[in-house]
Amino acid sequence: MDGEELTEQETALYDRQIRVWGADAQRRLSKSHILVCGMKGTVAEFCKNIVLAGVGSLTLMDDRVVTEEAWSANFLIPPDENVYGGKTIAEVCCDSLKDFNPMVRVSVEKGDLSSLDGEFYDKFDVVVVSCCSKLINEKCRKLSKRVAFYTVDCRDSCGEIFVDLQNHKYSKQKIEETIECQLQYPSFEEAISVPWRALPRKASKLYFALRGVFEEAEGRSPGEISIADLPAVLKLKKELCEANALNASHVTDSLLERLIIGTREFPPVCAVVGGILGQEVIKAISCKGEPLKNFFFFDVMDGKGVVEDVSNPKKESK
Repeated sequence: MDGEELTEQETALYDRQIRVWGADAQRRLSKSHILVCGMKGTVAEFCKNIVLAGVGSLTLMDDRVVTEEAWSANFLIPPDENVYGGKTIAEVCCDSLKDFNPMVRVSVEKGDLSSLDGEFYDKFDVVVVSCCSKLINEKCRKLSKRVAFYTVDCRDSCGEIFVDLQNHKYSKQKIEETIECQLQYPSFEEAISVPWRALPRKASKLYFALRGVFEEAEGRSPGEISIADLPAVLKLKKELCEANALNASHVTDSLLERLIIGTREFPPVCAVVGGILGQEVIKAISCKGEPLKNFFFFDVMDGKGVVEDVSNPKKESK
């Protein structure tokens, strides 16, 4: 992304943004390449935000066919079978996103992202995946260049973001002084391996629910758990809490039941979490502003978002 200046057309189109975060940040955005896998409602909100911000290119991956559940939370899919008939979700979303900003190259890539080699990932600066993926995170980390990695997921009234920027350098403004900073991020595997007893007592209950109980329930991901699994999930919660010396009341049965029953995305939550994700990716690309580290949780019932730094202090100090 270095050495390429903004064109006159880009400067004119992004004039207001340049006034906010500067020409250098906009240049970095305009030359960046983003890969997104899994076009769910939250990801659709994110894609809209970064296309409007003016990234260089956006590549979409989602070979699923359009269903009622898909378009009920994804505003990029018109509720008209004549429009999406015979197309994949990625193809329909691609057509819609091109209308938001003609200067951004939006394309579709078919296939299974987890089966592709490092050469494919090397074309991108940012990889965003819907739902967690340890494998894809590790593939990004093995590349010779640094690729920012994000996962995002929403279940009914709750949402989650995970961030891995590896060794990230950025600048932030403090009064009239610009400070150069650096953050070291753990991988997804390293983060979820941090013992619960090492976390702050006030750590988000959603972390334990989503990244603990759901992650280990019969070896399946949250999206594959149904209401029939509730008794097993509650039993597993009790065992995990006892093993990690955590008060079982911190992860309530009602929260787990709500997460299991609410498998669909709630559009207002998609807008909030997708907006936060867009903001974080812009900060990572522009290297301006302090990025969140490394989990973000949002729950409508609490009416707030929480940032949790789940890292291994001993490993980071090396």
